[in-house]
Amino acid sequence: MAMTDETKIRPATPDGPAAGRPAGPAAYARLQIWEIVAVFAVSLGASGLYALVNLIGSLTAPQSLGKQTTVLNGSLAPGRPLLDLTLQLLNITLSLAPVLLVFYLLARAGEGPSSIGVDASQPGRDLARGVGLAALIGGTGLGLYLIAYHVGVELNVVAENLPDVWWRIPVLVLSAFQNAAVEEVVVLGYLLSRLDRLGVRPRWAIAISAVIRGSYHLYQGVGGFIGNAVMGAIFGVLYRRWGRVTPMIIAHFLIDAVAFVGYAVLAGHVSWLPRP
Repeated sequence: MAMTDETKIRPATPDGPAAGRPAGPAAYARLQIWEIVAVFAVSLGASGLYALVNLIGSLTAPQSLGKQTTVLNGSLAPGRPLLDLTLQLLNITLSLAPVLLVFYLLARAGEGPSSIGVDASQPGRDLARGVGLAALIGGTGLGLYLIAYHVGVELNVVAENLPDVWWRIPVLVLSAFQNAAVEEVVVLGYLLSRLDRLGVRPRWAIAISAVIRGSYHLYQGVGGFIGNAVMGAIFGVLYRRWGRVTPMIIAHFLIDAVAFVGYAVLAGHVSWLPRP
């Protein structure tokens, strides 16, 4: 029997159950918490747990921290440059997946990258802010690390250990961009925006973001945790003021790019720089 207009099944509206929206505030809050947990479980949260376990192992090792080494950008196929390059590019590309996940979740919520200030609407201002932050935080952080390392209370952090081939510097630059994009989009813009929705006070939200940022740098030692947590707190305060993640992406990229490329150029040529 043919259905009349009144009996035909109509598609659900965007605000209806088919849109996957919870029925009330409590259910919505639970969904937001699960979303945050899921995003961090497949990205920086998992890295933080691994880093914590590795640090505990370092602290219980027989030698002092100053005699232990951690490599940030190592070869993935020693002695096989072409395979190594392929694996490096694959690793960088797949490591950007959390950024795509966050953009997808923002889109589902009716937002977009611009809602957390990831766009090109203020190129000059973003660049100036990013360069200024990189100079201030990068220079201070490097100085504190070198002091801690030379007094024997910090791990020997080797910024790169790639083969001396043509793609070495480009891969280091791409790695710096990947680090900056993932960390600032996920742990700064996305996390703070979701904690806002949950009604978390701004100061506590910034503290949570900063602690998480420090946690996945624990593989660099306690100094790595403290330094990155402080940077996270500064970035959080500035994000609240500017409403933009892009300056922090630029700053983070410049800090890492200078550290990675600078190490590749200077290691073995200056006495004050740690070596593998």
